[in-house]
Formats: sequence, C-alpha cells, structure tokens
Amino acid sequence: MTTTQLAPSTPGAPATPGLTPAGLVTVLLGAALPIIDFFIVNVALPTIDADLHASTATLELVVAAYGIAYAVLLVVGGRLGDSFGRRRLFFAGLWLFTLTSLACGIAPTATTLVIARAAQGAASALLLPQVLSIIQATTSGEERSRALGLFGATGGLSTVVGQLAGGALVAANLFGTGWRPIFLVNVPIGLVVLLLARRLPESRAHNPLGVDRLGTTLLAVTLLSFLVPLMEGRALGWPVWTIALLALSPFAAAAFVHVERRLERLGGTPLLPPSVMRLPSVRRGLLVGVPFFCAFGSFMFVYAMTLQEGLHFGPLGAGAALTPMAVAYFTVSMLSSRLVTRYGQKVVAVGGAINAVGMVALLCTSLAQWPNLTILDLAPSMVAIGVGNALAMTTLFRIVLSHVPTDLAGVGSGVMTTTQQTSLALGIATLGSLYAALSAPGVLGVRDAFALVIGLIAVLAVVVAITARRLPDPRA
Repeated sequence: MTTTQLAPSTPGAPATPGLTPAGLVTVLLGAALPIIDFFIVNVALPTIDADLHASTATLELVVAAYGIAYAVLLVVGGRLGDSFGRRRLFFAGLWLFTLTSLACGIAPTATTLVIARAAQGAASALLLPQVLSIIQATTSGEERSRALGLFGATGGLSTVVGQLAGGALVAANLFGTGWRPIFLVNVPIGLVVLLLARRLPESRAHNPLGVDRLGTTLLAVTLLSFLVPLMEGRALGWPVWTIALLALSPFAAAAFVHVERRLERLGGTPLLPPSVMRLPSVRRGLLVGVPFFCAFGSFMFVYAMTLQEGLHFGPLGAGAALTPMAVAYFTVSMLSSRLVTRYGQKVVAVGGAINAVGMVALLCTSLAQWPNLTILDLAPSMVAIGVGNALAMTTLFRIVLSHVPTDLAGVGSGVMTTTQQTSLALGIATLGSLYAALSAPGVLGVRDAFALVIGLIAVLAVVVAITARRLPDPRA
C-alpha cells in the first residue's frame, strides 16, 4: 500500500532500449521486496519482543525507522538514478537491501535491529524510485500503460503476501529461528533478482536535477528530533535529551522551510519545492493525506499488536486476520480509476466515510465479543476498512499529481510520497505510543486501549471524509 516516486518522462521521447517482459518481471520483483518488508514485520513484533526483550517503544522504532529513512531519502534516490543511471542505482539499491535484510535477520539486539531497519529503509529509497523511472524511460504508449498497471497490482499484491508470509514464516519457526526468516528470506530472492537485473537496459535523464543536500539533512533532523522523543520519551522517563530534541524540532523545521525557499529563489530544485507545495491540488491533497496516513500507520501497528498480545492469535492467525483488508484493498484499487473517471474527488470522501464505518464496526465488535473474537467476526469490518483505504489512498495520489506540471511530475510525486511515509511514522509515534501507554497493566488494559485508539482513528477518518469535499476535481 505504498507508492514510490513517479519519474518524469519526456513527451514523445522514444523508449530506447526497450524493456523486455523478463526485464519488467525483474523490476516488479525489485519493487515487491521493500513493500512486502514494510508490512511483513507487523505480525512479527510480539515474537521480536519475546526474543530480544524490546519495549513497545522500541518495537515502534522497528517499524518507523524504516519509514523515516525511506521518506527522507526517497527523492534523493530518484535524482541519483537520473544522474548516474537508473539500472546502476537499481542494482546498488538491491544489493544494499539484500545486505541490510541479512543484517536485520541476524541482529543480536533490539537496538541493532532498529539500526538495520533504518539502513534497509535507506536501501529501499535507492531501489524503489528506479522501478517507475525504468518503466517510464523504456516503454511508451499501451506498453507503458500495461506496465504501470502491473506495477499498481504488484503494490496491492505485495501487501497480501507480506501479511500472509510474515505470519507463516514466524509460525513455522524454521530451525528455531523464530522471527528471523521474515528478513533472511530476502537474501536468496535478492540474489536471484540481482542476477536478472544484469540484463536491464540503462537510462539517464537528459537534464538531471541536483541533490538538495542541506534540505535533506534538515528534513532528517526535523523528523528524527520530533518522532524519536515521542516514541522513546515515555518509556525512558523523559530524560533531558528527549526534551532537548523536541525543543530542537520546530527550529529545524523552520530552517528547512527557509532553505527550501531560498534554494528555489536562486533557481535550484529543492527537496520539497515550495512552489509545488502551493499548488491547490497539492496543498489540499496533503492536508487530507496527513490525517489519512497517520491513521493508517497507527492502525496497522496497533491492530497487529492487539491481535497477538490481547487476543493471542499467534503470528499466522494475525496474518490471516489482516488478509481480508489487504484483499479488499487490492480488488478495489484495481477499480478505483474507473470510479474517479465517473465521480472525481468524491471518491476520497466516500472512502473516508467507509473507513470510518469500518472502524466503528471494529470497535463495536471488539467491545461486544472480547476476548472471544474470531477471524470471521473481524472480517466484515476489515473488508470495509480495506475498501475505504483503497478508494481514498489511490485517488489522493491522482489528485495531488493532477495539476503538477509535466516537467515536475517526479518532484510532485516525491512530495506526496515523502509526506505519506512521514505521516505513517507520525501515526505510529503518536497513536502507537498512546496505545503502548494505555495498554500497560494497571492502566486501561489491552481491550480498552485498543478501543480508544480505534475510536480516535475513526475520528480521523471522519476528518478525511469532510475535508476531502474541498479537494479539486482530478478530471479537470
């Protein structure tokens, strides 16, 4: 359910050399691995906790570190590919992803795992942008449409595979390794894709954009100084360094905005260009996207934890319980373009409303039948949540990019995806931390903490449904 940066294409430019069917399969496999890894870890978190004695705050970092590194370096990865060769960066990113997956799989401590996950997210930021860049540069016409459609289907299918594979691998406990195969399985697959990638065509941008080093550094400082204290502060008793980092974050954010504006005035291309951010489609789309992705990120974390810690489903059961949502998302996302053609921006509002209904249904079902909930009990609300997410998420990306100039398509997509990943991490840092605090023994307990957080997520879904009514029509 993640989306990567869309590479700008040159109108009428020939696709030379062309992308063969085998090459398309190769780049789609490369795209699937990081998406699967984003979701596969959710169902393994309690097992990781039991093995490495990690706190809930550290488990939040296992998920969020990947997203933060990916968000900060995504645009940089795309621009490096434009400058030095997309095949070369695809190859380098895949090598690094394979090595960092190995590092995750053999991590001896929770801290080491968090660091390895951050490195894995950075590798994904090098790898994923090249997939769409290669497709854009080496295909045209109907062939490009089919390739982009397969890319979208790969993203949806990867979420299903991630949930099921994570649960199955942890439950299998291969050779007593517990959660480690969810990362180690990437190593042989990555090596196979690396062999196939040697035949990919090389391409570069004619006028590549430079890398905004200072902007990238300031964005990283802003995100880390804000999110890390939120996730770790409560568990550590709010030591001085957490307060200092929180105090630093608004100054880092202000410096980032100043640097981006100044670079654009001087004729450069900032990491997140203010002129693109001011476009109505982008500005309004991001205002809807932030609460939407915050809700989605926190839901995936809290739901997976509750299934295993509160309902004792086990990793395989947790994967199966998440599958109805993923299947519904995949199915509806394949139909969303037709719905947008007919109903325009109203699709986002309807998606938010369906998502809210699904959350309320999940809340009522949980309270009424706890702790005797089964997968069948949860399935109707999970299907509704999957449908709502598919309608809102896929349409939001289309709206944000609908009025971005063609020569800035890659930049606009980078703005949207960076916001997406940052918001996912923010949701885990805020609502995930709230759940961790309230579910502790002697506070509310797992059931009531889950109910409260799901209620807050339902409120965010209502906010999305209401604010989406002001979105511009992507058909215009």
